[in-house]
Amino acid sequence: MARSEVPAVPLALVAVAGLMSLAVAMGIGRFAFTPVLPLALGEGLLDVAQAGWIAAANYLGYLVGAVTAARVPLRPSALAATGLLATAALTAAMGWSAGTLWLPLRFLAGVASAWVFVATSVWCLGVLSSRNATAASGWVYAGVGIGIVLAGALCLVAAAAGARSASIWLQLGGLALLLAGPVVWVIARLSASPATPPAAPAGAPHAAAAGTAGLVACYGVMGFGYILPATFLPVLARSVVDDPLAFGLAWPVFGATAALSTWLGARGLRAATRLRTWAVCQLAMGLGVLLPALWANVWTIMVSAVLVGATFMVITLAGVQEMRARAPGRASRGVGRITAAFALGQMAGPAVSSLLLHTTAHGLALALGSGALALLGTGAWLLAAASRMTVAQEVLNG
Repeated sequence: MARSEVPAVPLALVAVAGLMSLAVAMGIGRFAFTPVLPLALGEGLLDVAQAGWIAAANYLGYLVGAVTAARVPLRPSALAATGLLATAALTAAMGWSAGTLWLPLRFLAGVASAWVFVATSVWCLGVLSSRNATAASGWVYAGVGIGIVLAGALCLVAAAAGARSASIWLQLGGLALLLAGPVVWVIARLSASPATPPAAPAGAPHAAAAGTAGLVACYGVMGFGYILPATFLPVLARSVVDDPLAFGLAWPVFGATAALSTWLGARGLRAATRLRTWAVCQLAMGLGVLLPALWANVWTIMVSAVLVGATFMVITLAGVQEMRARAPGRASRGVGRITAAFALGQMAGPAVSSLLLHTTAHGLALALGSGALALLGTGAWLLAAASRMTVAQEVLNG
């Protein structure tokens, strides 16, 4: 079919579709459990230790999804659409099922969300790159924070109105389906429009491409360190204030700073290398994780929400771009590696916290402290690695 008969999808629609895709997969599929958790605890459906194992099941699913995404015999765009629809169904099923089914449902939701994240990072960023619009990637990854805000705001309003957790899960499933619809439409339009060949990489991969093991490890530590406040911030907030409006604000604040940070981070990456940006954010996140471990009050919890929320998506943006740059032509595999490392870190976080909670009353504080130390240590390593790069490598490495 001639190009004039099927017009190309506007870049703005592509970026918004990527944003909405990540909002569903991550903001709802991955993280909706966090704002619902205080309500489920209040209803006596589970305790904090059980919540840790349910969260770990979701992270195990995320690992399985990250490892299998490049092996599923579907195009990245089709895999994303499949994962989005599965996320909506699995989220709604949480409201229909008894608590005994929550663990397998959250496992499957983790698989679906990883498929969507990896696939969207490939198809959406691929389209943007082919049209020389990589600066719009900040809008795409802002979808994670926007999804967190939407899920958190829905839970906040519903809880204030007296809704039960089962009803909230059904509402979240409906929201996921509502957001997934336009994404599937854009994906269908892209499949029907003439393909734009991706820009060929300029020259051979530079020398830094060989040393990715350390970066993968640092990304995994980020998953371990950040997931503890990402899972338990509302619970920590509820421990110091019992007003649902007050403790419910912790999660939307987290998401809003995550969304804003990606827009600012995309601009900042034009002025600083990806490794330097990553290092600074890893150090700041370590401080944010440490604060509520030392002093649990409203202010430290809110500062933690800002520091962790403002850095984890910038690290994601820098990490994904770094792996794509170091493995041209093999983006799915590179993104899959760091996503798998991230998932391993996320699995370790709730598992460690659950074990510590069973052994000591200060288990959560100890888990937060260990995560903070790991983040600060790897942040220092990244900063040293960035400092060792030559000027030529910094130019090539972005």
